[in-house]
Amino acid sequence: VQLQASGGGSVHTGGSLRLSCAASGSVFGVNVMGWYRQGPGKQREAVAAITSGGTIVYADSVKGRFTISRDNAKNTIYLQMNDLKPEDTAVYFCHAARGTRSSWGQGTLVTVSS
Repeated sequence: VQLQASGGGSVHTGGSLRLSCAASGSVFGVNVMGWYRQGPGKQREAVAAITSGGTIVYADSVKGRFTISRDNAKNTIYLQMNDLKPEDTAVYFCHAARGTRSSWGQGTLVTVSS
């Protein structure tokens, strides 16, 4: 599975951004897609995920502010990020799990300034 992420950028505190991740290749059988992020000097952490059955999970730090969604016809997931905070600054990575195999997209940088 190949993943192409887009939508990062720079905003001020309280701003919004929407990330997109388009999957191509062997997308049949992908059972989970989601977003991770890695902030400056931090480890990569899970942000949100959506399963093929529609189950959604969020990290506590983004609940109520971020929304993950998907368009099955386009093999694309989205991450709508509202009320962004400086601590959301990170490189965001798209991830897909197909059985025991994981695929990662290139990162997209989100910078939130106060």
